[in-house]
Amino acid sequence: MGVAATADTQSGDHIAPMVPEKSPLCALPLDSWHRAQGARMVGFAGYEMPIQYEGIMAEHLWTREHAGLFDVSHMGQISFTGTGVDAAIEALIPVSLSTLPVGRQRYSLLLNEAGGILDDLMIARRSDDIYMVVNGATKYDDIAWMKAHLPQDVILNLMEDQALLAVQGPEAVEALSQIVPGVEGLVFMQADAFLWNGHALWISRSGYTGEDGCEISLPASIVTDFADALCALEAVRPIGLGARDSLRLEAGLPLYGHDLTPEISVIGADLGFAILKRRREEGGYIGHERVVADLAGGPPVRRVGLTIEGRLPAREGCPIFAGERQIGHITSGGFAPSVGGPIAMGWIEASLSAAGTALEIEVRGKRIGATVAPMPFVPHRYHRVKN
Repeated sequence: MGVAATADTQSGDHIAPMVPEKSPLCALPLDSWHRAQGARMVGFAGYEMPIQYEGIMAEHLWTREHAGLFDVSHMGQISFTGTGVDAAIEALIPVSLSTLPVGRQRYSLLLNEAGGILDDLMIARRSDDIYMVVNGATKYDDIAWMKAHLPQDVILNLMEDQALLAVQGPEAVEALSQIVPGVEGLVFMQADAFLWNGHALWISRSGYTGEDGCEISLPASIVTDFADALCALEAVRPIGLGARDSLRLEAGLPLYGHDLTPEISVIGADLGFAILKRRREEGGYIGHERVVADLAGGPPVRRVGLTIEGRLPAREGCPIFAGERQIGHITSGGFAPSVGGPIAMGWIEASLSAAGTALEIEVRGKRIGATVAPMPFVPHRYHRVKN
């Protein structure tokens, strides 16, 4: 569930998108606000998005030390209601809704019949519906796919009047609690309904930077006032797509369309944690045959982290070698401000994916030493339940 700083993600399935490919870029509800803050805007996922305000490095480090405000309103917010909604969704994705109580959310994946990843997503149970957040570049394809496979009794609603913000960093929740008291009581992957100036908010303690923080779903009509209220706090500054990408890379979090595609499986992507034991054993969701096969025999390729010698970053598409043989390629890469050097993710042959394996990456015609490294590169700082 990420964003790229340099390129748009591409949808993985082959359903015709609901929005024509060459449609004009859409404006976020906060478009004018971003421009007033001095943002440099770029096209991403069909929207004009802020890539940076004062600079990617400064914004990255500010988020690691304080609190950053991210506009992720391009992402798809979807609600599901109707008879048999739990069973209908469990037939689509390998989540276990029977053990998901109100106010909790889980990370999951949308798979095709061959077990390839169409998207990664967040799903939560609210008091009166199931709430899902999917990636912006794939949301219309995801909706078409799900509608084609859901029974008629289940109603899918794209919440187009809702904005989505994320506030991330070690001071994020404390700052947010100053304008929305009570959010400090949430723990990682817990969510609840709150009120702000009489308006309903849905807030989860989650995010995609590896830091503590919250994501806030709120009416688009109030998002400018809410962003103003947050950024009036000393700890909070607006942060663009560039720093969001470097933060999630350091956190070892995959980006759909780059690190995740229909060509890689859940197990190959190192996302087996997202499939609970019951769903592994019982199956019953689209694509489960490949999951079972990869659990039994292992996937042919795996997503790995890589530390890189020197200062030259390896970007997406750079080939990875073991000796003279190409064994994979980079899927995400760049300079990591908190690490102080270049890092990357890539797909490589599973037999060479053990941490500590020495490899080489070809960058601009030059071979650079690299080592398979455990992820995350920077430890996660989620606020989990204390035993």
